[in-house]
Amino acid sequence: MKIVEIPSFFTPYGGEFCLEQSKALAALGHDVRIIANVQLSVRRSLSKYLLTSYRRREMAVDGIPVYRSDMRGMPRSARYNARRWVKIVGQMFREDVNRNGKPDIIHAHCAKWAGVAASELAREFNIPFVITEHLSSLVYKDEFGDNPTNSWQIPLLRQAYEEADMVVPVAEELVNDLEKYFGRNYRWTSISNTVDVDFFKYQPRKPLNGRPFRFCCLANYIPLKGYDVLFKAFNNFVKINPNTELHIAGRFTDSPDCQNAVKALPCAEKITVHGELDKTGVRDLLYNSDCLVLASRSEAQPLVLLEAMSTGIPVIATECTPQSLRVEGGCTIVPIDNIGRMTAAMDKVVSAANNPDGAFDGERLSAKVAALASPASVGKKLEALFQTIIDKRQA
Repeated sequence: MKIVEIPSFFTPYGGEFCLEQSKALAALGHDVRIIANVQLSVRRSLSKYLLTSYRRREMAVDGIPVYRSDMRGMPRSARYNARRWVKIVGQMFREDVNRNGKPDIIHAHCAKWAGVAASELAREFNIPFVITEHLSSLVYKDEFGDNPTNSWQIPLLRQAYEEADMVVPVAEELVNDLEKYFGRNYRWTSISNTVDVDFFKYQPRKPLNGRPFRFCCLANYIPLKGYDVLFKAFNNFVKINPNTELHIAGRFTDSPDCQNAVKALPCAEKITVHGELDKTGVRDLLYNSDCLVLASRSEAQPLVLLEAMSTGIPVIATECTPQSLRVEGGCTIVPIDNIGRMTAAMDKVVSAANNPDGAFDGERLSAKVAALASPASVGKKLEALFQTIIDKRQA
């Protein structure tokens, strides 16, 4: 089938999920193209804002054809920027149809604003469209607040949801999470984002044999990720098991705030800060760790949990973790902001690792992740969904 993907954001401001799903569908033999209109922000990068080409251009990203435009966002002009963004995507879509023909289906990533653009184009060209939703309410809350009834954006976003042939939240918990913004008057089914299970493949860890047990945390140093809870829990845990290390990595972990928070801990010498890592650096840290721990206060779909389990190590996470990521035999869940339960979970994982008769099977855990979120698995789920929608429209 011929599929046009429309991401709400693209590199350098994200878009990895759109690209990975596009690659998964292309690997199954489908004709997949991405139409990306990237709104540049003068506040995020003045040089990109001023120097990036105005010209719309064709390119290939990881083998996927991308038709790209870079739009200068006007500061403090959200409504104007949204209307202009949707208009440009419409122009690009029509140009693409003239060159490559009408697609069988449009796949938008996030309602704001790809979903709105897709709904308008679906009506104009009489083709179905799907919205995959990646964002949690915390992202929308920053713009709409807790009471969105007076927001001019909400009616447009709700209409896109309601008109979509299917809304695909990456975790089913997003349906309840986003209800105050989008209601529930729409069709939905949940499909996970992809994990590169070939890159994050299983690798056995070295026997402990007296070496320190190594926890790691891969998350940005922001309040949402609960580093304050993790640090206190680890500090308590080291008192009962000193032969342990904690390695942290992510954006802002090398900031003065994080460095000072670590230095203030009695167990500071047990904590190593890596800063922001690339994909290879993330894998290397996972391969040199025995357990990943996240103390998050909110998550939409923390794929780092699946990446860690795909490499063959257990994870400890909080109750905000979607049910689909709670892989049996590899994921321990504790209450949010509960230092004592986090400490106890760390103790349980280390005790199991030191038990020669322990039942943990990292290779089996990795296989479970592949069945859930490998590109092949996710691609086939999307393929089946899209074909069902197209067949129903043509019936």
